[in-house]
Amino acid sequence: MAFVLLVVGGAGAIYLKLDANISTFDAAGLSKDRPGAEQADADGDTAQNILLIGSDTRAGGNSALGGKGSSGDIGRSDTTILLHVYPDHQHAVGVSVPRDSLVDIPPCLLPNGTWTAEQPSAMFNSAFSVGDTAAGNPACTQNTVEKLTGMRVDHTVVVDFEGFAAMTSAVHGVDVCVPDDIYSGDLNPGLGYRGKLVLHKGMRKLSGRDALDYVRMRHGIGDGSDVGRMLRQQAFLSALIAKVKGEGMNPATLLPLANAATKSLTVDPGLGTAAKLMSFGLSLKHVDLKNIQFVTAPWRYAGARIDLVHPDVDELFAALRANRTLDGTHTSGQTAPTTAPAPAPAVDGSGIAVAVYNGTTTNGLAASASAELAKSHFTVTGTATARAQDHATTLIQYGAAHTVQAQSLSRLFPGARLEPLGISGINLVVGADFARTATATATPAPAAPAAPPTAPNRTAATDPCAHLSYG
Repeated sequence: MAFVLLVVGGAGAIYLKLDANISTFDAAGLSKDRPGAEQADADGDTAQNILLIGSDTRAGGNSALGGKGSSGDIGRSDTTILLHVYPDHQHAVGVSVPRDSLVDIPPCLLPNGTWTAEQPSAMFNSAFSVGDTAAGNPACTQNTVEKLTGMRVDHTVVVDFEGFAAMTSAVHGVDVCVPDDIYSGDLNPGLGYRGKLVLHKGMRKLSGRDALDYVRMRHGIGDGSDVGRMLRQQAFLSALIAKVKGEGMNPATLLPLANAATKSLTVDPGLGTAAKLMSFGLSLKHVDLKNIQFVTAPWRYAGARIDLVHPDVDELFAALRANRTLDGTHTSGQTAPTTAPAPAPAVDGSGIAVAVYNGTTTNGLAASASAELAKSHFTVTGTATARAQDHATTLIQYGAAHTVQAQSLSRLFPGARLEPLGISGINLVVGADFARTATATATPAPAAPAAPPTAPNRTAATDPCAHLSYG
């Protein structure tokens, strides 16, 4: 819902009355080790990245909508979308990150003022619950997304169940496609039986609790997975954007939505006033429906959890960092060159010793990596061929005493996987992802590159009944 306000923008001075509604989170919890800010293009325009989080806290009025889950009053992230707005501000891609994805959660600030240790291979949505508060920990989720993507998040917006339901009512409902008849037993599997019919198959106008049920339900549709549910969330946002843009940006349309939205938002300090929200929204209102694309980060099942697929997910985020659209073009419409890696952040490796191994069949890769390390003052203790030469992703192995140094090293190799081992020192095993980076740096780009490995799930103009589930 916050996405809609950001995209449709406008309504002038009406926002200025809404400041008191908006809550902000403390920027002190943001990492001190962040990707660099987006650089302006040749026209002086800058891309922006907005992190959109749906919180499933049961605190306050949310318990009646979300149920008394095991999380109690602890805020958890139910939905997360990273919205990348291209420099022309006429194209945007929203990337959904599965909440059960196994990712590395970097150090995060606790309510008592201390910082957690890094959590390797943790469930993605657990970042939001660090600190066990009803408000959640948006800064921790932002830190996690920045580490995962290598992209600096400019703004973060959180909306809860109660706010989502209120905003759908404020626009008098949204027309969406329900792919199958839905019964009360689908919405509440603990019921133990099918129950009554609550949502009929076909096009339906949903608002309030019904709209919330639509974007949260898993069972009774497709494979019943959380990832399948994300497709319906993308479809709902598409339909909502289309409705609000279709009715026009005028006070009569936007005032009720703005009033409902600002009461339910928690944002970073950079969006902490209605005037700032308005200004940012105005900069996005020219994004056409067909140019708002949604995609799910490449994934596969890993038992009861989800692994993000490398190098596909790395290539997706590399394309966005380079402002290359999902069809392989720049937003100017010209064919894009092969994605260059994001400029490596400044890292001082003084006093950090690293052994470098080539984990691929590409000759000279260990030497290339060693040269990069030397530029940042790391000490290379030696180079060799790794025992296995099928590493798709660069691997950093380290002993317990070298955790901080290994994290510093990982900043030079975005997307690298950190692996604690019972060793003394640090090993860098460069993979195929680094081989592509080294090749792209050393040779001219081809004229017609391949698009990223992930096609859009949908655009905001897609048939509302298309691609609503897996299975």
